[in-house]
Amino acid sequence: MRSTGFRRTFITLMACSFALTATACGSSDDTADGKTSITVNCMPPKSAKVDRSFFEADIKAFEKANPDIDVVPHDAFPCQDPKTFDAKLAGGQMEDVFYTYFTDAKHVVDINQAADITSYVKDLKSYGTIQQQLRDIYTVDGKVYGVPRTGYSMGLIYNKKLFQEAGLDPEKPPATWEELRAAAKAIAGLGNGTVGYADYSAQNQGGWHFTAEMYSQGGDVVSADGKKASIDTPQGKAVLQNLKDMRWTDNSMGSKQLLVINDVQQMMGSGKLGMYLSAPDNIPILVKEKGGNYKDLALAPMPGGQGTLIGGDGYMFNKKASPEQIKAGLKWLDAMFLTPGDGFLGDYARAKKNDAPVGLPEPRLFTGAADEKDQQVKGANANVPVENYQPFLDGNQGLDMKIEPPQAQQIYSVLDGAVSAVLTKKDADIDKLLSDASGKIDSILSRG
Repeated sequence: MRSTGFRRTFITLMACSFALTATACGSSDDTADGKTSITVNCMPPKSAKVDRSFFEADIKAFEKANPDIDVVPHDAFPCQDPKTFDAKLAGGQMEDVFYTYFTDAKHVVDINQAADITSYVKDLKSYGTIQQQLRDIYTVDGKVYGVPRTGYSMGLIYNKKLFQEAGLDPEKPPATWEELRAAAKAIAGLGNGTVGYADYSAQNQGGWHFTAEMYSQGGDVVSADGKKASIDTPQGKAVLQNLKDMRWTDNSMGSKQLLVINDVQQMMGSGKLGMYLSAPDNIPILVKEKGGNYKDLALAPMPGGQGTLIGGDGYMFNKKASPEQIKAGLKWLDAMFLTPGDGFLGDYARAKKNDAPVGLPEPRLFTGAADEKDQQVKGANANVPVENYQPFLDGNQGLDMKIEPPQAQQIYSVLDGAVSAVLTKKDADIDKLLSDASGKIDSILSRG
């Protein structure tokens, strides 16, 4: 699944997605007037006026610094639609430099729609500074097919004010699922419609969170070889049993279920929810769009202490792109997204000036001196209470960072059924739910 935004600032944009454009995207003629022309996507839509103005200004600055390159951006909201993504690839409509979720990378390579850029990344100044585990996502059989741009990891957002009112220590968020259950019960005990803990259970989002909760307890959704389901396990049973117990025994999850992300964000923003799982980029949405307050919203690592789900995005190159277009595209990525403290994602001073949140605890993209510079510039321009996120930063250091499973959306659809069942049926049979879901997931994986 996607998270909700760009790596650190632009809350008006949800995670980018593809949409079909009226004209072909890939360039058949990559040179004109001595220039190399490249089409790129994930441009902010016109409705996101500030973000779009930044994007356009940065392209203009890039073209001025590189007069031999012409960048043709295509806007879309969101920038990748799973319903049209494969059709766009197969129909030759993909841009020369195109946006992908981490979970897309291997699939795009498997269907032979990505250019091998292994021999070109040596010229990408920032490539060696990017976290190795993120670079590995776009490396298949030793060949490089893309460049990561952002990352996120799941954690636990909680309301410090409700913790205090419930007699809990807001500086000590729950570190285990047992502690989370106890905290949720205490918060729900405040009454007046207050819910202790909420979880998604529809539109594939329940399966997404089931996966994150499995990772947090050291479990997995598919086997290491990606061929079989691995949810019918003690960890899988623990995930569903915990949800069932909180829903029906503790009454700490409220009576309204089949929730999706907007429902839960609305609950948290209104001050009626104690905790839910999310990535850091939910926080500005809770404040800017849902009525929340930065000082009340804190972030902790995933309960369980074993692992967390990570996601993110990057760019790949059309298999028809010429060597000149690949080189130009890499230069554009370097300037636009991969320069610490500068560019569309890194100009923290510009973000602060335009009242975009700076200082959220996103996973670090860079390493070494590049990371130090990025953190220094971010810290100097922070405009959110960074101390509220320190537990998340500290706790994440010891967690296993795991990407989403293969065929993620199809698997999440299956797991939605199991999660929604335990939250809506008091007599739901967990063993049967896991057994049935396992069979369906095995079938999905067998089809590749």
